[in-house]
Amino acid sequence: MDALSVVSQLRDLASEPQNRDVIVQDQGCLPGLVLFLDHQNPDVLFATLQTLRYLAELSANIPTMKNELGMMVSLENLMARDGLSIDITSLAKEVYNILNAPANPPPERRKKPQFFLNSSNKKAKSITLHIQGLDSSHRGLCEEALLKVKGVISFTFQMASKRCTVRIRSDLPTESLATAIAGTKVLSAQQVIKNEAGEEVYIPLKSSGVDVPQNSALPDYLPEEEESPVREVDRAISRTTAKEDSNGSWLNAAASFLTKTFYW
Repeated sequence: MDALSVVSQLRDLASEPQNRDVIVQDQGCLPGLVLFLDHQNPDVLFATLQTLRYLAELSANIPTMKNELGMMVSLENLMARDGLSIDITSLAKEVYNILNAPANPPPERRKKPQFFLNSSNKKAKSITLHIQGLDSSHRGLCEEALLKVKGVISFTFQMASKRCTVRIRSDLPTESLATAIAGTKVLSAQQVIKNEAGEEVYIPLKSSGVDVPQNSALPDYLPEEEESPVREVDRAISRTTAKEDSNGSWLNAAASFLTKTFYW
């Protein structure tokens, strides 16, 4: 494991609403994310801020995150740090403002999931993108860019709202879509998610320096009986393996990595 792979996995897990409570309550993950805010690699910084932004979507997480040792100070230092991209500084400010906002009465907490719904549990996931510059004249460019990405299964456009819903393999990073779209030179993409109040918010996506797996042919389509996000909503989460790996969960491995890396 390295810092970028660990924080990227945490970000992908945090993008799933049912995982956000577990990540914040874990004894190793939140302190590790705070330490990553001082990392010198801008990719690690951006992925860390994306993770924190996802975690803050669960309002019950905000007090714990705000009171985490070094969290607010590290965000302040990041906002004032020279030489960083506008994407990093603006996202740091957004996270800081969310954590520093006046507290509202906490909603009733949902039952804590017993484990993560890991990427290996699903063959596909759906991502909604807001595409700046999307219109009828540029739709073909966007289609061509997405078709070239290996791991894209299908996509549909909502032209009036400049949206594109993309179904992708679970192991394909969302940033690969943003990079492919940015490659058109006239379009850019942000991920659309809903917060607890049901309001849509935009999550910035890194659109440069990300490897984009290329298709040598048109992508394969999953059969209809494969898992779909619509059918997953009300479905109970259950273990998919008969027994746990002897080395423990991925989360334990990540926490161990953080401990060995930062505590000596």
